[in-house]
Amino acid sequence: MKKLKSFYKKLKHPPIMESKWIYPLAIASIVSIFIVFLTTLISPNGTPLIPLSIFVESKLQSLPISDASPPPRFAYLISGSAGDGGMLKRTLQALYHPNNHYVVHLDAESSAEERLDLHNFVFNHKIFAKFTNVKMISKANLVTYRGPTMVANTLHAAAILLKEGGEWDWFINLSASDYPLVTQDDLIHTFSHIPRDLNFIDHTSDIGWKEFQREKPIIVDPGLYLNKKSDVFWIRQRRSVPTAFKLFTGSAWTALSRPFIDFCIWGWDNLPRTVLMYYANFISTPEGYFHTVICNAQEFCNTTVNSDLHYISWDNPPKQHPHYLTLDDMQRMVDSNAPFARKFHQDDPVLDNIDSELLFRGQDMFVPGGWCIGNRENGTDPCSVVGNITFLRPTAGARRLENLIGSLLSNDNFRSRQCI
Repeated sequence: MKKLKSFYKKLKHPPIMESKWIYPLAIASIVSIFIVFLTTLISPNGTPLIPLSIFVESKLQSLPISDASPPPRFAYLISGSAGDGGMLKRTLQALYHPNNHYVVHLDAESSAEERLDLHNFVFNHKIFAKFTNVKMISKANLVTYRGPTMVANTLHAAAILLKEGGEWDWFINLSASDYPLVTQDDLIHTFSHIPRDLNFIDHTSDIGWKEFQREKPIIVDPGLYLNKKSDVFWIRQRRSVPTAFKLFTGSAWTALSRPFIDFCIWGWDNLPRTVLMYYANFISTPEGYFHTVICNAQEFCNTTVNSDLHYISWDNPPKQHPHYLTLDDMQRMVDSNAPFARKFHQDDPVLDNIDSELLFRGQDMFVPGGWCIGNRENGTDPCSVVGNITFLRPTAGARRLENLIGSLLSNDNFRSRQCI
């Protein structure tokens, strides 16, 4: 950790440009999905509280948190499609902390009954009602996962969080088939010690086979104009590789800083909108849009950390979708030190194992943290009684995550992996 702190002192933060309003361009397709949020966006002012921290295990010692650096808060988008309602609720409970902010979304392919069930779960839960930090996108977006509508949905959620979500430091997009491997107290504690302008985004400019199969083809996403989901369709003509900006690709799962999300929504130098228009006809837009924007923006290109913070099991070479994780993957997930993993089948036994061994979570309960002061007698959720929500109780997961972050930010790896 001493090396990590020494590195932080040497880290130079690029200046962030002053955000200025630029009149939205009257463009078709994807921008129309979220442009209404740009016109109403305001930056909320709030003062985060300063936490105290202890570890659950007596052998582990809490690292001091500077009074000048309040604990970070996370803003989550958790999205799903038809049949994902139950898993989405479970993931939300596993990720919940009163100081964070959440947007949940079931896309338009899900039934009205499934969305109503999620709505009732969110709005009738007494803890969610107490802290009013969970919001549901009630007018479902149609999301075609290989097209630009997934990015549009992500930007939609980010705009909502910027407008109404209060103070937060990182925006994390997850699906209902993702699941945490550490507690939120672990995540908050560890991220308290790193610069808050860092963006965790797996990226590369080595496009390889994607140049022929993704850069040059032109697709149209029916989700932009139809009310029922169907696959993208292809245009016969092909296009050349752009010269106005350099293309990057990587994982669709990211943890993006508040300043960068501001830049993507407001786009004060027009780069985010220009890149968005290009990616409106791009296959697998989520694997390129944010990566290309951040690595072509001078004020953000030196803030990238080349990781999606996930454990994912791929074929070699990787196919379109990763393997579903099972109990056989349990030790590899722990050894990865990653805070999240994917993909999981709903109610797979490995999720119960993660709950009991890593999250200490009872069935249909929240993950206990420093804010939970109830007891477990007669199967009671200890988080049903709320104490000081600034108090953190990190577990061994904080040490694992600290090892991962230390490796990612080491002098050997960090600078050499930024936007190249």
